Amino acid sequence: MTPQQTALPEDGAPRALGDYPRFRPELRPTRFLPTTRAEMDQLGWDACDIVIVTGDAYIDHPSFGAALIGRMLEAQGFRVGIIAQPDWQSAEPFRALGCPRLFFGITAGNMDSMINRYTADRRPRSDDAYTPHAAPNKRPDRAVTVYAQRAREAFPRANIVLGSIEASLRRIAHYDYWSEKVRRSVLPDSKADMLVYGNAERAVVDLAHRLAAGEAIENIRDLRGTAFMVKRGWKPGEDWVEVDSLSLDRPGRIDPHPDPYAMEPQQTATAPNKDGSAPVQIVPAAARIAARKAQRAKTVVRLQAYEAVAEDKLLYAHNSRVFHLESNPGNARALVQGHGERDVWLNPPPIPLTTEEMDYVFDAPYARAPHPSYGDAHIPAWEMIRFSVNIMRGCFGGCTFCSITEHEGRIIQSRSHESILKEIEDIRDKIPEFKGHISDLGGPTANMYRMACKSKTIEESCRRLSCVYPGICENLNTDHSSLISLYRKARAIPGVKKITIGSGLRYDLAVRSPEYVKELVTHHVSGLLKIAPEHTEDGPLSKMMKPGIGTYNRFKQLFDKFSKEAGKKQHLVPYFIAAHPGTTDEDMLNLALWLKENNFRPDQVQTFTPTPLAMATAMYHSGKNPLRKVAADSENVDTPKTAKQRKLHKALLRYHDPAGHDAIREYLLEIGRNDLIGNSPHHLVPRAPAARLQRQNKGRHSNDFVHAIKAGPRKSAAPSRNARRKP
Repeated sequence: MTPQQTALPEDGAPRALGDYPRFRPELRPTRFLPTTRAEMDQLGWDACDIVIVTGDAYIDHPSFGAALIGRMLEAQGFRVGIIAQPDWQSAEPFRALGCPRLFFGITAGNMDSMINRYTADRRPRSDDAYTPHAAPNKRPDRAVTVYAQRAREAFPRANIVLGSIEASLRRIAHYDYWSEKVRRSVLPDSKADMLVYGNAERAVVDLAHRLAAGEAIENIRDLRGTAFMVKRGWKPGEDWVEVDSLSLDRPGRIDPHPDPYAMEPQQTATAPNKDGSAPVQIVPAAARIAARKAQRAKTVVRLQAYEAVAEDKLLYAHNSRVFHLESNPGNARALVQGHGERDVWLNPPPIPLTTEEMDYVFDAPYARAPHPSYGDAHIPAWEMIRFSVNIMRGCFGGCTFCSITEHEGRIIQSRSHESILKEIEDIRDKIPEFKGHISDLGGPTANMYRMACKSKTIEESCRRLSCVYPGICENLNTDHSSLISLYRKARAIPGVKKITIGSGLRYDLAVRSPEYVKELVTHHVSGLLKIAPEHTEDGPLSKMMKPGIGTYNRFKQLFDKFSKEAGKKQHLVPYFIAAHPGTTDEDMLNLALWLKENNFRPDQVQTFTPTPLAMATAMYHSGKNPLRKVAADSENVDTPKTAKQRKLHKALLRYHDPAGHDAIREYLLEIGRNDLIGNSPHHLVPRAPAARLQRQNKGRHSNDFVHAIKAGPRKSAAPSRNARRKP
């Protein structure tokens, strides 16, 4: 049987996860996947088929990638072991379970290791939410690379396969914020045999079965969602065509969306008419689409090489644009990028899982608990999600600062009601600490459940980077009825007292369904609901691909209306980003004034962190906008980069915090906005430093001052007419 026949059934569609014959039919689910030789001995295993190395503590729960992939492979009949948070200073911890028969699966964990270990200001974090007792420094910088190198050192002949969000975001040359340079793909640095990116279930399962059947990993080159190193110029076949990315995007425009139903006349190769003219034939839409697909399926786009983008920021922005345009599984082409004398080859993105396959993955017999070896250790990430349920994955918002697009894709993959309700019952029955409160029914976005393009044909041909920006696509189904029904069924489960929604809400979609907003506000908000306008000003919003603040105002009206009808006093908690590309100092000042006028006092705020491959990161690094044409004279994007400016933007976002008042005051004096400095509640910052005021007002007066800072203005915070005059 050829590799292609192994990978695909006869009709060419991807094989369903549940259709593979079990590799070891006799294998039974374990309470926990083994983490030591002693645990393997208890199971009667002489060796593991796959060993997963992860930067997180091992928590057997579907919200943790190592457990999810491990349980899925176990369901396929493979023996899977876990090495969690090994000491990377030597290769010995990587020998703990012996050499796997098939491959090492290397993951940094649920978070990118650099984001996990460093703040937005590049300062080391003092804790790690995915580690027992939140202990820091339990994983290395760039963990995927380090773990792979140690695994190779431990067993030189073992197959090494990279996965997780860290690997996904580093599959091609990428800007690295922490070293302030463009780094190579993680593949040549890690010396791995293969990288699986995005939703990796299909690729991992197929790879495991083919390796088990005796196929060599270097011959497995047809799996979607995989990347690997090849010699320069390699192609899967002689009929493949290579296209230089510059020939595709030199004009700088996105290809127009083809109308699959257009019936324009097309020339054919039939015999000419008697008068010598060529006949015109109407080609059916299905035939034209099939022809385009066939052509694209044999085309690889050559991105600009690592060496070129490392030196030329314009080419880096160009690569980012082309990369994101080739992200729809329905029409994406293979990509290749030169690294020295070799190429990194990327097959097209994985086909999204069906609802039945999502259920297959989430219905595995998870213990829903940390491994017993941790005892009663406090693991913050586990405690945050232990009573939550993931109902979907993916996001079609396309926010440029977010990594979901590069990792999970834009097509929503949803579980069935039955699978979700069963998991709620498992929480009720398996977790003794459960008191009846489900803390979330959500995912990357709380209310995108079961939303999709109205036409599969249009979806597969679409080249848009977002389904909701600059406006909601007319082809997008925004029906919330299935989600409303799910909420009602979940509330009716015996033993469930309360269900709140902890995931962020896409409010521009929610306003399309007042019934959903009413259901949410009446039954599933526990005082506070978090949403993410991110900003109020058009400049940064246009670089984020986020809707204007007017949409937020419409949602707030509905939220307040239905809260009042329910007799509840509830509040929105808006999230904002400081120092995002395209944000000026004036933009941040206007945001601060809006926050004060609306009596919002953000506590935890986010300063933009450039993550590898994100489009906003390309803006940050290159100063160009890859959402539009990329050329030497194309739009420039000003980005706050200096520590002083980033500090100012964060201070304006937290205008109420005395720690930032000096920076704000200095800025206001520089731009002549003395009218915003004063001791009235209507001013943005006090006239004198807070520390000096506290020294001048000892005792009761000092306490009153601190109380006033915390309490904020009682009335509208807009500067009064008198406050606008210079003191």
